[in-house]
Amino acid sequence: MYNADEQFEKLGLALPPAPKPLGVYKPCLIEGNYLYLSGHGPVQENGQLIMGRIGRDITPEEGKLAARQVGLTMLATIRACLGSLNKVKKVIKVFGMVNCTSEFERHPYIINGCSELFASVWGDKNGIGTRSAVGFGSLPDNIPVEIEALFEIEENVHNK
Repeated sequence: MYNADEQFEKLGLALPPAPKPLGVYKPCLIEGNYLYLSGHGPVQENGQLIMGRIGRDITPEEGKLAARQVGLTMLATIRACLGSLNKVKKVIKVFGMVNCTSEFERHPYIINGCSELFASVWGDKNGIGTRSAVGFGSLPDNIPVEIEALFEIEENVHNK
């Protein structure tokens, strides 16, 4: 049986702290066999956000790494909510928002940072779902990337 927690450990990556809501919303919500994650930003291990607009302050490569960091932040929320990455059966949908200049057109390239992480944690079969990647003129706190997602989870999983 596939073990996402083990796979994550093999990647040698570290999770940042799971972010606390700064507004009136839940970072995650379980409804039936689905886990909905609110929009997450790129929280670093020290709790600080990566900031900047792609095409002006940071390069596309740095933006892709920021999207991977958003993915790590989402994994931290999943672990805080479910206790284990193994309780996720598959990624259903990823919606990526890219803070970029109006000339920038490589939004999918940026969001690949998160999508590639999910594929490496849950495998190609279960870690790749549907996806949208769109550009925005600004995002909260000038973060380069915000991502929300929907996951199918094991039956009878409830918030810890």
